[in-house]
Amino acid sequence: KEILHKMYKPKPNGISGNVDYGQMSAWYILSSLGFYPVNPASGIFDIGRPAFKYAKINFGEKLFEIKTSNFSDKNIYVKSIHLNGKPVSDYKLSYTDIVKGGVLLFEMTSIPN
Repeated sequence: KEILHKMYKPKPNGISGNVDYGQMSAWYILSSLGFYPVNPASGIFDIGRPAFKYAKINFGEKLFEIKTSNFSDKNIYVKSIHLNGKPVSDYKLSYTDIVKGGVLLFEMTSIPN
């Protein structure tokens, strides 16, 4: 959250680092959604925490929704994650899961796990 708010600003020098290939912008967007491919070749996204209460990604006819429960400035910890109603305990998400569509639900809390 700190990087998202301190290192990205709507002004000419508002993006940290070299953005020639869009990597920093991609990092910002995906991290804001609550996941990021640390190793893009693996097809696995590590789950963090979303910066928004709700977001959606359209894949043609498929829709992938990112929802939160108890989203607020004080609830900064992820209590649980569910993908299409099933618990995600390893904090990993596959590219295949995302493009199939569905719902990724983050339950947020103010208490660290």
